[in-house]
Amino acid sequence: MLKYFDLQRYTAQHREQLQAAVSRVVDSGWYLLGNEVKAFENAYAQYIGTAHCVACGNGLDALSLIFKAYMERGVLHPGDEVLVPANTYIASIISITSSGLMPVLVEPHLDTFQIDAQQMVKHVGPRTKALLIVHLYGKCAFTNELLSLCSEHELLVIEDNAQAHGCLWNDKRTGSVGHAAAHSFYPGKNLGALGDAGGVTTNDEVLVGIIRAIANYGSNKKYVFQYVGQNSRMDEVQAAVLSEKLKWLDQDNQRRTAIAQHYVEGISNENITLPTRDYLVNNVFHIFPVLCAQREKLQQELQQRGIETIIHYPIPPHKQQCYSHWAQLSLPITERIHNEELSLPLNPTMTDDEVQLVISQVSDIRL
Repeated sequence: MLKYFDLQRYTAQHREQLQAAVSRVVDSGWYLLGNEVKAFENAYAQYIGTAHCVACGNGLDALSLIFKAYMERGVLHPGDEVLVPANTYIASIISITSSGLMPVLVEPHLDTFQIDAQQMVKHVGPRTKALLIVHLYGKCAFTNELLSLCSEHELLVIEDNAQAHGCLWNDKRTGSVGHAAAHSFYPGKNLGALGDAGGVTTNDEVLVGIIRAIANYGSNKKYVFQYVGQNSRMDEVQAAVLSEKLKWLDQDNQRRTAIAQHYVEGISNENITLPTRDYLVNNVFHIFPVLCAQREKLQQELQQRGIETIIHYPIPPHKQQCYSHWAQLSLPITERIHNEELSLPLNPTMTDDEVQLVISQVSDIRL
């Protein structure tokens, strides 16, 4: 069986370096808020191209910390509206609602799966204060038109960069284009830890100070609490591992790009819609999505042929029980994506033979 992403095989490629990093932490006797976290924060900020990186517990925390910090600063207020793509992962939405803000769901482009600027502008109103832009599947969502609209309407631009580590747009990395950005280092991401971990990148020094405090129970000074905070820390082991894995992120992304190109050039099946040429630009291919009206049948057939696939994601946010008050919303493009999307295996551990296996089997299936 060709796994969707064999994490064990991927980790084994760099076993010695990762074991050395973990051993270094074990031997240090310091496991939280130490030199490994500082080193990773500095290295990742330099890589992304921002002045600051704040390490935290996970990607959802990173998003929530940004919103909470802007509220503590008085830039955002309870009930303010945040534009967000309707087809994103649920964490993007949770970060907004859990902060006391109001998500406004915006349809994406079907050809890129990214937020549609023309749809976005239709939703801008007097209470609209921010855009949470999501670089979904590893594809950069920025366009000149979108940023121009944000500037015109004086919107905060917050990036959800959980799936796009290393992605470029106009010679800048995603995570450095907006006012602040959240990153997830979940193990399966392009840059993944050996457990949960996240981070915030920004050039805003004041924002950084507030985020660090909120993530530390609301405290900048021991036993003195300026904010109602939370506990969200990246531990030293995860930081040490991420510092090592950051060294080969660009190489891994190059391999992902090569596989995606092979898929687009090699797969031929009239029942499947492949990503467009626009989708292939400015992309680090965390996910390779295809659309198929008979998705479940396609997935079952590939499983029988020894190829594992995953659906990203089967139920859109506005159809989830936790947001049942949105159930009557009409979002046909989003719903089509969630009803038809299937992710093919694409990761840097794949051999050329495995890539060709996927191409031949997907092309061969008749639905």
